[in-house]
Amino acid sequence: MMERRFDRVRDFFGEGGLKRIRSARVLVAGLGGVGSHCASALARTGVGELVLCDFDRVTETSLNRSALFGPGDVGRGKAEAAAGLLAALCPGTRVGYRTVFIHSDTLPELLPRDCGLIAADAIDSLNPKAELISWCLAQGIPVFSSMGAAGRRNPSMVRVGNLWESRGCPLARQLRRCLAKRNAMGEVECVYSEERPLKPLPPDRDDALTVRGRVRNRLPSLMTVPGVFGYALAQLVIDWIVTGVGGNVWESNPSGVVSAPDAGFEVREGHQSPSAPAHP
Repeated sequence: MMERRFDRVRDFFGEGGLKRIRSARVLVAGLGGVGSHCASALARTGVGELVLCDFDRVTETSLNRSALFGPGDVGRGKAEAAAGLLAALCPGTRVGYRTVFIHSDTLPELLPRDCGLIAADAIDSLNPKAELISWCLAQGIPVFSSMGAAGRRNPSMVRVGNLWESRGCPLARQLRRCLAKRNAMGEVECVYSEERPLKPLPPDRDDALTVRGRVRNRLPSLMTVPGVFGYALAQLVIDWIVTGVGGNVWESNPSGVVSAPDAGFEVREGHQSPSAPAHP
């Protein structure tokens, strides 16, 4: 019998939906303000296995928006620190981590074809983000993405939809250009905001810098809107796991009712969730 901690998830999605969640495997790329909330939501919902990926270390200035890190984690690798905490909080989820920089030379080993993973993209750097999405599209790996959450305060302007139809997000606009240059034109469901962000500030020179990548400008950011982004991104992943159908199920079903408990889910042929070993 499954743990009582997942009773409310079972109530929501039914027994079949919970079993799909428990057998699912998800890679969360980027563990900052958005990714930490996303990973926490996936683990607490009962996803069977998480692979957490980030090349950065925890900095003191990032603590104001993280769902997972505290002062004692400053200087630790984000992926390792997040994996340790989630493994302790959610013992029913297998949690692994990879301290790697997302790039074309690391993706074949991180996300090989038929790996059975779903990718949740919470990367805040343009080129690694474009590399991850284009790789997933080419390999047929389900991928869901978060656009820019920093510099925003209005949760009512957060949207979920097709990347190619998103509006008002500078990162999404740049990402579309990068993907078009790579001929990666497939549909990608994303979380974005139509709110105009605050302007970036000069870089934090005292923050730890990665070996790869570039020095980035400082972005004013709170915990609130990145948290909304992270939970919305997690819900996109969870809905895909349960229904096996790509796209935003909220648009096609604005009532918000995905299924009555134990009613089961219609899974379209050719869109089943990737196979993965059942969790014991």
